[in-house]
Amino acid sequence: MSAVVACRNVWKSYHLRRPMGVKALMVGRKAAAETRFSREWALKDVSFTVARGQAFGVVGHNGSGKTTLLSVLLGTVGVDRGRVDLRGRVASLLELGAGFHPDLTGRENALLLGSILGMRLAEIRRRFDAILEFSELDGAIDNPLRIYSAGMIVRLGFSIIIHSPADIFLIDEVLGVGDARFQDKCRRHLLDFKKRNGTLIIVSHNMKELAEVCDEAICLDLGHVIDQGPVGGVIDRHVARMTAPEKGEPKGRAAAA
Repeated sequence: MSAVVACRNVWKSYHLRRPMGVKALMVGRKAAAETRFSREWALKDVSFTVARGQAFGVVGHNGSGKTTLLSVLLGTVGVDRGRVDLRGRVASLLELGAGFHPDLTGRENALLLGSILGMRLAEIRRRFDAILEFSELDGAIDNPLRIYSAGMIVRLGFSIIIHSPADIFLIDEVLGVGDARFQDKCRRHLLDFKKRNGTLIIVSHNMKELAEVCDEAICLDLGHVIDQGPVGGVIDRHVARMTAPEKGEPKGRAAAA
């Protein structure tokens, strides 16, 4: 299978700048410890490839660089070093409401987001009935987006991107919003997209969802790839690391947490 997504030795910096006092200027400043939410590099030497027709998962703690990685793949964030190659049309659902305007109706936002995804207005109108049917929004489609719930926004956004002529879907967490029945409907569609040789990259904290949809995965920690391979093994090792007691912590305490 040919690779349609290739991430090669990618580094992305936060470019953090801290003011230096007189003492620091004279004697130097001690390097600050890196944390999940305060470090120089969001991504450090990240490499992987995803084949056509493959679903690829990305796991890790909050602040590990997962959303930054998807933004780099989408091209909305540039890299400092390395290279990203995507062969095909990309549709993304990275943030709740991204690409939407709160004062426009659901119908108008479908035209707006569809245009952003590279669809012609005539093409969006031709597919609109299918978008509406999948979203199940019915009469609410002509209400302004500002009165939509989070679940309704996800329904509309997901329905639009899956009806776009994309070869690659980038999805970040948002499938966790909404009722269980609609989530299952989305999962089934993603599996069907894979069968039609579509490529998926999914960030999620829902390990069950990733295991059902994905083939391969990586685990990020402080911007590093610390694990990579078949999704089941990556998930098992990630869960084991999350539940393991920290150094010096009594075993019983971690189990009770």
